[in-house]
Amino acid sequence: MASIGQRLWKAGNTASVWLYRRTGGKVGGRVRGVPVLLLTVPGRRTGVAHTTPVGYFERDGSYYLAASAGGQPKEPQWIRNLRASSTATVQIGRESSPVTVEILRGTERDSVWTDLVVATAPFFADYETKSGRRIAVAKLTPAGPGSTT
Repeated sequence: MASIGQRLWKAGNTASVWLYRRTGGKVGGRVRGVPVLLLTVPGRRTGVAHTTPVGYFERDGSYYLAASAGGQPKEPQWIRNLRASSTATVQIGRESSPVTVEILRGTERDSVWTDLVVATAPFFADYETKSGRRIAVAKLTPAGPGSTT
């Protein structure tokens, strides 16, 4: 059974997604200076699509997501689901598009973490220290020309 904290987190997530969609990202589209997108990815066990707001960093037409969970010891469910899926959908403002998924590893992950994530939002460095884990970074690339829906 889900704890009260988990239920509150889920309710807050549901409200955040609703507000983002309702306002086209005007509400909830930026947190601590970091732009936010809505990530929709199928659950790794159920296949049921889940949508969650996630801060992102953009470079060369791709979106990078750091699975920081605000420095919590457990990584967020969305990164676990991305590991099991080669595709997802992102919504930025009112525009949605399919994306391909790559979980970065090794020096590529380290370079994006340092030169993009932490360079853009230095407070993310504290999340890795606080969490006690190496924070995963996902690269989401639009699935091709004309893919915006």
